Amino acid sequence: MNLRPLQRFFATPKGMLTIILAALIAVAAPHYGAVVWPSLGAACFTAGAVDAVILRIRSKQGKWEYPSGAVLTAMIVTMVLRPQEPWYVTSTICVLAILSKYVLRYRTANIFNPAALAIVGTFYYFHTGQSWWGALPEMPLYVQPLLLLGGVFIAQRINKMPLVLAFLGTHFLLFTLIAFFGDPQRVAEIYRAPDLHAALYFALIILTDPPTSPTKYPDQIYCGILTAVTSFVIFEWLGVVYFFLAGVLVGNLWEVWRRYSRNRSRREPAVQLS
Repeated sequence: MNLRPLQRFFATPKGMLTIILAALIAVAAPHYGAVVWPSLGAACFTAGAVDAVILRIRSKQGKWEYPSGAVLTAMIVTMVLRPQEPWYVTSTICVLAILSKYVLRYRTANIFNPAALAIVGTFYYFHTGQSWWGALPEMPLYVQPLLLLGGVFIAQRINKMPLVLAFLGTHFLLFTLIAFFGDPQRVAEIYRAPDLHAALYFALIILTDPPTSPTKYPDQIYCGILTAVTSFVIFEWLGVVYFFLAGVLVGNLWEVWRRYSRNRSRREPAVQLS
């Protein structure tokens, strides 16, 4: 049995992230009981099946491919939503997330983070809750560093730490200022579980999505600040549960606009001075 393809996959960022998310699920899922597995299994299967068919149709060699991106998206969606969400709701959201990657594109990459877009886009139809259980908010203190260690590892591996630090620094600075100059009780939840854990999971796992985030350090810093400010404004203005995910969608739009502006400036002919 040739294990080299499997070894090569798990040496890639997608493979490493698969291992990290699987470890988080293995630690957190037993706390919530059997309710986790139907949604997680159905989401991974349906999203993976849809993406596998699309990849086969688009393949020039006509070969089947492992839908690694779809499985990761399904894992993330399931880990953000409440474990009690019906399996068909989670699966539907995941399928919509996969389809959005092929519909909303700029050049060779998807515009929006698919998990964030699908959760926000279906919120008012399914009225889903978000517990971020995959971030280990209800787990014992001694296992909670698993999220930080795994998240920092993958963020460094894909060279996105400036993005993570810019977001987290701005996020906690803004809420600290509100607590200092306003009513601290109103924003105290930001520093408690599950919001604290959600911020770390969001910054390390979702915000750093390679196709939808900048590569250069200055752009990462700007995007991280913009995402944090947007999330803060949405939280203060609307108070909705998806304020993190809405913030990253704005960051995604900015990144696409930046790429478009850069490519357009390269196509424009230089002005000749007489």
